Amino acid sequence: MLNIGYDIKIYLSTGCTDMRKGINGLSMLAQTLLSEQFANGAMFVFRGKQADKVKLLWWDGQGFCLFYKCLDSGKFIWPGSEDKGTVGITKAQLSMLLEGIDWRNPRWSNPPKYTG
Repeated sequence: MLNIGYDIKIYLSTGCTDMRKGINGLSMLAQTLLSEQFANGAMFVFRGKQADKVKLLWWDGQGFCLFYKCLDSGKFIWPGSEDKGTVGITKAQLSMLLEGIDWRNPRWSNPPKYTG
């Protein structure tokens, strides 16, 4: 479970990102996209080309944290911009995005399959 502070700003990196990048590569990419420093409470969300993987990068005050999620089916819903830039979202929208729900129109993109 991610415990995101109340004052953190969340930015989606529009377009596709090379998912082979680690903390160093993603932090350099984030700094080119936005001049804001991580210490000010910014979180960046990156999506892979296949739209089934995301990485979240943020500074927790002691060091960088990297969260990586791969969907077994379905795709992460992303803004349809070809430009390299960022889009700000809320914590609620991030929660829906990580569950595979279209955060612009809340519905399951592909319902999860539970095993019993």
